[in-house]
Amino acid sequence: MREDARRGGIDLTPCGKFDRGAWAVYPLLFHLLDVAALAGVVWDRYLTRGQCRLIAAGLGLTPAEARCLVMFIAGLHDLGKLSAFQEQEAYPWARVSDTLRADTCNWQRMPHERASMHSVLHLLAETGYPADTSDSPGVLVAQILGGHHGRFLQVDIDGAAKASRVNLTLGGPAWQDLRRRYFALLRHLTGATAVPSDVSVPAAVLITGIGIIADRLASQRHYWLPKAQAPAFGAGEHYAQAVRDARAVVAESGLTRITLPQVPFTQAHGGLERPNVLQASVIGQLTAAVGEKGPGILVVTDATGGGKSVTALEAARIFNACGDTAGILWLLPTIATTDAAYDMLEAYVAAHHPEHAPVSLVHSHSYDNTAYTDHRLAAHEPSTSDAYWPDNSDGDNDEGKPAAGERPEERVTVPDGWLRGWDRALLAQFTVATHDQALMAALPVRFSALRMLALSGRTVIVDEVHALPPYMRQTLSRLLHWLGALGCPVVLLSATLPGHISSQLVRSYLDGAGHPHPATAHLDCRPSYPGWLYAAASDASLTRIDPAAAKAHADRHRRRVDLRLHPVRHPSCTDPEDTPARESRLERITQEIAPVARSGGCAAVYCATMADAQTTYTHLRTALDWPDGGPDGQLLLLHARLPGYQREALTRRIRTALASAGERPGRLVVVTTSLLDMSLNIDVDVMVSDLAPLHTLLQRLGRLWRFDHIKRPDWLCGGRRPRLIVLEPTDHRGRTLLPPAWRPLDSPFLPLATAAYLARRPEQPLTLPDDVQQLVEAVHGDADTLARTDAALRRSHTLHQARTRTEEHHSLLHLVPAWHDTLSLSDLHRQNLHPREAATRLGAMPRRLLPVYRMACGRITLDAAGTRPLPEHRKPTTAQIRTILQHTLPVPAAWVAGRTRDHHVPASWRSHALLADLILLAQDAGDPSRPVRFGRHRLHLDGALGLVHTED
Repeated sequence: MREDARRGGIDLTPCGKFDRGAWAVYPLLFHLLDVAALAGVVWDRYLTRGQCRLIAAGLGLTPAEARCLVMFIAGLHDLGKLSAFQEQEAYPWARVSDTLRADTCNWQRMPHERASMHSVLHLLAETGYPADTSDSPGVLVAQILGGHHGRFLQVDIDGAAKASRVNLTLGGPAWQDLRRRYFALLRHLTGATAVPSDVSVPAAVLITGIGIIADRLASQRHYWLPKAQAPAFGAGEHYAQAVRDARAVVAESGLTRITLPQVPFTQAHGGLERPNVLQASVIGQLTAAVGEKGPGILVVTDATGGGKSVTALEAARIFNACGDTAGILWLLPTIATTDAAYDMLEAYVAAHHPEHAPVSLVHSHSYDNTAYTDHRLAAHEPSTSDAYWPDNSDGDNDEGKPAAGERPEERVTVPDGWLRGWDRALLAQFTVATHDQALMAALPVRFSALRMLALSGRTVIVDEVHALPPYMRQTLSRLLHWLGALGCPVVLLSATLPGHISSQLVRSYLDGAGHPHPATAHLDCRPSYPGWLYAAASDASLTRIDPAAAKAHADRHRRRVDLRLHPVRHPSCTDPEDTPARESRLERITQEIAPVARSGGCAAVYCATMADAQTTYTHLRTALDWPDGGPDGQLLLLHARLPGYQREALTRRIRTALASAGERPGRLVVVTTSLLDMSLNIDVDVMVSDLAPLHTLLQRLGRLWRFDHIKRPDWLCGGRRPRLIVLEPTDHRGRTLLPPAWRPLDSPFLPLATAAYLARRPEQPLTLPDDVQQLVEAVHGDADTLARTDAALRRSHTLHQARTRTEEHHSLLHLVPAWHDTLSLSDLHRQNLHPREAATRLGAMPRRLLPVYRMACGRITLDAAGTRPLPEHRKPTTAQIRTILQHTLPVPAAWVAGRTRDHHVPASWRSHALLADLILLAQDAGDPSRPVRFGRHRLHLDGALGLVHTED
């Protein structure tokens, strides 16, 4: 081996990397050594102490021995390229030594990751690794190598992976000998002499993620190409230099873990004078519990506006302070709430004044967020997407690398270029993402191991847990199971969480941590309201908020509000001619908003559908007398089917105008849908809402008179309470009648049960937070009692239960198995599920529509005036791609099912994953209001209303 490590001691002619532009060939052995060296630094600089301990325990080795073994395994990932892979390119193949070229022995082509898995299996067996069963260490290590391109493969020990068959398909004796020598040299240089007694499934998943990171770092063109063009070295000398270089490469990527310095509470949380009672109880009690028991799962329940976000950040600080984790992953249900949380987390991190601490934003439209992107980033950085990895499976690309010496932004929280590429943004130490991004780790999609590594090693905050439908909640349960197995602390936040759901989620986490469901069935895992509950992963012990603290917190935040149910006639309901006229929905809204238009104040009108929102907005513009120049600037419409750049700007404007600080507008009415429901720190004086599930109405109540210090309009003074007007659509007999367009939004039972419960409730104010849990349990918990009060409601409840079970069943069909049910790593990829096709939300597979204007000359532009032409015959630049995506909007797939060739993107766009599936809404520049037909659906983009949809 010492001879092989010297210059000329071993054949270096097989190719690992090839650049067609520079005609540069990089020796395979050097690439393997680069990856091994980088894996060691990833272990040192990126992994947390808890992750290192988990891997070492899963291998039955000391941490030092485990580090060497991880480097060795990572280095072996491409050993399968010593095969027919070498013939793929004529130029590198011509440089391979004559001895090897003459000894192919009719080899057969196979993916090199499978070749690596098959060839290494027998080399491991020769060095003492048990490799006789599917769960033996040798087989699992071989599967780790087979999974380095994102998908674990099945090992047929007695079939395709049998030594005699492998030797027949991967070349003659010269190739077999070279593979054996490369294997031995890697083992010698990395010091991986210890043989693991076991390879646990969680450890194998994390090791796979480390190898993927190291391979991607080593495959960057700017890293390996200069080495390929440099004078040749021996393997030993090259490895020593790779070890020296690796630390700078990892640091440049932004992966280096940092510890935020201790700062006062006031500084960390934007000037808050002191923690509230609930936060103080977490700081006091949880610190002691975590110090004694270690990480676990914390469930925090409190009314909207009670400070749950700050509580979660303090809990993350406490968990991370124990030393096993570092960083925060904050998960939210929607893009709007994720953008708002990004601002908060970025401010929190920046308040600690770190030298550099990347905060990444990960959702499918992060390119819309102007706080996250700017023109310098747009010039050379890719957008984040979970559905794409370049076709070049080795990741040989230089995208994401900033120009030499250039930082993309001055802010210390802006991620470096490497962390902004595709699925890598989840690896940043501080991340805000949608629920979907994390839930993908529990699905059998490509690179799920990388997602699992990204999630582990830090505190995961799952916000707005109540917003998850049964399908997503089942996926979350499986994800929590895996996070429990990985020793990852979790914080669940909700203002309206039924007790049975909190118990289900806590038990799933504890099951993954080694406490099976039967052993925890006796535990009462429901937190008090308001309050919190902490379950330790080590022994499943429970710690609860001190009852005195819970009472004091409730006393401090107690308020009385009115929740009024108003029967109205929805436009979709036509009354018989002989029935008396009834108040229409628009008439009631006009009556409630008229004082705001006349005398000032801020109001929100929540509509059930976007069509209702557009109709309401149009009506209010003309039905009310708007002073000070008319409704423009005083009446806003916000919904999901606005172009991305317009929706993001409007959301940010509303958040700023209705925030607790800053200058409040004298008059502002926002007509919206559910976009403003959750995690937005806004306050309004008047609120009107269409009928919705009760937990949604309680969320909206949290935005009504949220801040005590704000002066209400004079016409609202005089002892009046906050009042939420709920518009109940009824028929002429007074029975609740949901419009047809509302029924696909959610289970019909929930709004029907909400109306029935509120109608039966005595007409008295709600007391918050005291009444919240009782209200939630009545409708969203055990609703049998309520359902028995009415035959129609009982039938709806039965259908609701069937729908819930169906969603849970569909979710289970696609989930990865529990870790203790995983015999072979290939069980984690039983289905060949592409990220683009993986459903984290049942039935939510929208298409992206790009509104454009076709000029008389045939050219397409982004504006009707023709001043913003789009490239049609060449590939768009990265900046142009971002601009294009910022103009897109989501539509149901059924609306564009009737598209024709005229709706296809230009051919030059189809090679880019984010553009290839776009659908053009090509409007006539001369008559932009004329709808574009897609079968029976007609669409056009209105400057004020957004996308307008009509159907034949």
